[in-house]
Amino acid sequence: MKNIFLIGMPSSGKSTLGRRLARELGYYFVDTDKLIIQEEGGRSINDIFQTDGEAYFREVERRVLHTIEPNSQFVVATGGGMPCFHDNMAYIKANGLSIFLDITPEQLLDRMLRHKLNERPLFNRQDPTLLQNLRQKYTDRRFFYTQADFTISGETDVETLSKQLEAYL
Repeated sequence: MKNIFLIGMPSSGKSTLGRRLARELGYYFVDTDKLIIQEEGGRSINDIFQTDGEAYFREVERRVLHTIEPNSQFVVATGGGMPCFHDNMAYIKANGLSIFLDITPEQLLDRMLRHKLNERPLFNRQDPTLLQNLRQKYTDRRFFYTQADFTISGETDVETLSKQLEAYL
């Protein structure tokens, strides 16, 4: 059975929806950020960015993505920037079904402000230009995100999504 890769901006719901979708389909759930933290000996994503820089992080991200075997029945929550670097989007497309969770920058801002942790290295909740930064990143990354096999705009529930995917799995 094909892997399912969820792509989209940070706070678009990849991890939350991914866990529920995996349970609904009888798949395994994996969050690439958690795999990166494991690979880096428990260091947080923020620490990796601050200590080693974004280029290093993106290389670790690529390596982790390539450890995900095709047809392993995984629902994979990718990092927000993962599809935009190296050959990651091509790997995702070649090794599973990709779903872009398309959430507006305004919705992303609302979700980030409601979240207790401030764990997004490129998006600081206290930054007064956060909405502007989200809009810019959304625009910059949209080219990669729209290469996904499916786009889900706005909110969705697991039952509806799993029914839509049945024919493709």
